[in-house]
Amino acid sequence: MHLNFIKNTVLLFVLTLLLCRNQLNTHAQTPLSVGAQQTEHYLPILKNKNIGIVANQTTVIFKEEGYTHLVDSLLSLNIAVKKVFAPEHGFRGTADAGETIKDGIDSGSGVPIVSLYGANKKPNAKILEGLDLIIFDVQDVGARFYTFLSTLHYTMETCANLGITVVVLDRPNPNGHYVDGPILDLNFSSFVGMHPVPIVHGMTVGEYAKMINGEGWLSKGVQCDLKVIPVKNYTHQTAYELPIKPSPNLPNATAINLYPSLCLFEGTNVSMGRGTELQFQIFGSPFLKSVDYSYEFTPKPNVGAKYPVYENKICTGLNLKNYSNLSQIELKWLLDAFQNTENKAEFFNPFFTKLAGQKLLQKQIEMGMNSDQIRDSWKTDLERYKLLRVPYLLYPL
Repeated sequence: MHLNFIKNTVLLFVLTLLLCRNQLNTHAQTPLSVGAQQTEHYLPILKNKNIGIVANQTTVIFKEEGYTHLVDSLLSLNIAVKKVFAPEHGFRGTADAGETIKDGIDSGSGVPIVSLYGANKKPNAKILEGLDLIIFDVQDVGARFYTFLSTLHYTMETCANLGITVVVLDRPNPNGHYVDGPILDLNFSSFVGMHPVPIVHGMTVGEYAKMINGEGWLSKGVQCDLKVIPVKNYTHQTAYELPIKPSPNLPNATAINLYPSLCLFEGTNVSMGRGTELQFQIFGSPFLKSVDYSYEFTPKPNVGAKYPVYENKICTGLNLKNYSNLSQIELKWLLDAFQNTENKAEFFNPFFTKLAGQKLLQKQIEMGMNSDQIRDSWKTDLERYKLLRVPYLLYPL
């Protein structure tokens, strides 16, 4: 009897393992479907309403033969799209980082475009007048300093105060497989970091929107009427290569994966390759010692970098385009560049504190701390953050 019980238990265990494996294999083989594709879940909400859309070139519905822009698709279905709101880089996603985006009319649809980057980073009551609902559908890359999250915050905040519903059409996070970096100190909050989250936050836009609401981060704790259309067949470990580049200087999967590590160089005198065809896949400057760095590049004006740093000057540094996929922020490039620069006093600029979200990281680097020591200083805060985000997760880790 006892032997039979053991045999049956083992058999049940094996069958369970096989079932789980089959379910995982089925899930892996099932193509994911972004929120925008699931029209059956949000078209009924849009009927007979005046709609605004926060959108750029990534705001598309994928089809077998390619894709169509969400604005065009909704207009073809007689949905009343009254305004398009453009984040950083503009509606077509071709403007330089930091370049002022102007209002205009979309030549394809004739819909007015209102800039949410420049003087009007936060939409106001006049801009949203007459609208019943705002769709937010912009591809994010999972880094705190990518400004689309700040645009999301300000959109939710104004809509909360005006009683306008926000519908987030969710998309995968290409850096959603890990969480890393220092937590932002709210004393250093800015448009490149508004919330107390790490540099790599490990959430989709839909999950992040839920956290903004749930943690009371909107001004005076107002709550936005928020609806999220999740991605189907997605987990945080799902590898996802963006079919459309999310901004001019993130041209491919390698650049997107390196971005959380290399963007900190924006706060230094080192170039990340703007003005080349290897943006965020190389770094260098005229001030790094050539004895330590053998790779050379010369920035020239191009799409997304009309006036690149060190234009027409030879920069010495590293080429990382063949570097293996990262699952943490890589600090060694930043630490080595600081140690090997010709003038340490001029290495950092004030923007570094905004990107880091605190003052400590710069001090740690200047003190000569190594990567392990710096990473150890993040551990406790990161564990707290990982617990904090759990109630807002829509997808398995």
